[in-house]
This record gives sequence, C-alpha cells and structure tokens, in this order.
Amino acid sequence: MSNHHYRGFRDLKVYQLAFQLALEIYELTKSFPKDEKYSLTDQIRRSSRGVSAIIAEAWSHRRYVKSFVSKCVDAKGEADETEVWIDFASAHEYISLEKQEYLLNKYYEVGSMLNSIITQPEKFCK
Repeated sequence: MSNHHYRGFRDLKVYQLAFQLALEIYELTKSFPKDEKYSLTDQIRRSSRGVSAIIAEAWSHRRYVKSFVSKCVDAKGEADETEVWIDFASAHEYISLEKQEYLLNKYYEVGSMLNSIITQPEKFCK
C-alpha cells in the first residue's frame, strides 16, 4: 500500500490526538497501584481507547448524518468520562497536578474538535 492511499478516519486530527492520548494514558497507568488494576486502571484505559475507536466507528456511519452525529456524541462522552478518571487519578495522587492539567487540556481539545464535527457534520458526511 502506498503512502498516498486514503486512510479515512486515520486522517482526522481528532482521531490522531485521541489515539496518542490513549497511548500516553496506557504508559501513565503502568505506575498505578496494583489494587487499582480492575478499577481505575481498566476504566481509564477503556474510556481513553474508546474515544478513537468510536471515532473510527462514526466514520463508517457517515452516509447517515444522524448516525454519524450520534457516534460522535458517544465519542465525546468517552472523552468526558476519561476526564473524570483523570480527576480521580489526580485526587489519589497517582498523577501530578501538572499531568492532570496537561491531559485535561488535551481532552478539552478533543472535545472541541468533536463538537465542531457534531455541529457541522455535512463537512464530513457523503
């Protein structure tokens, strides 16, 4: 496959940012306490990965504007949920206040991008 091949959802800046953030969160959570493995660690990994996964799913629905928008709203929900887990991680002092602020700013960016897609879906739908 050539580098010029159309990559679909992978070309979306919001997908790229969400994917990168999920990778960062995975690395961060490696240092979380073992007793958080089946709770906070799993929850924040799942929701952070869910953002980019749902964006990819939304892309496959773009023939149907309402379905596309609904999936983008779901992705925004996963991003918002991830912010809550970031707040818990900070409250438990598993991450620094600086790291919390950095991540929340990045998720704010993801949310803003998704909101602009949600309000102008015709730019993305066939």
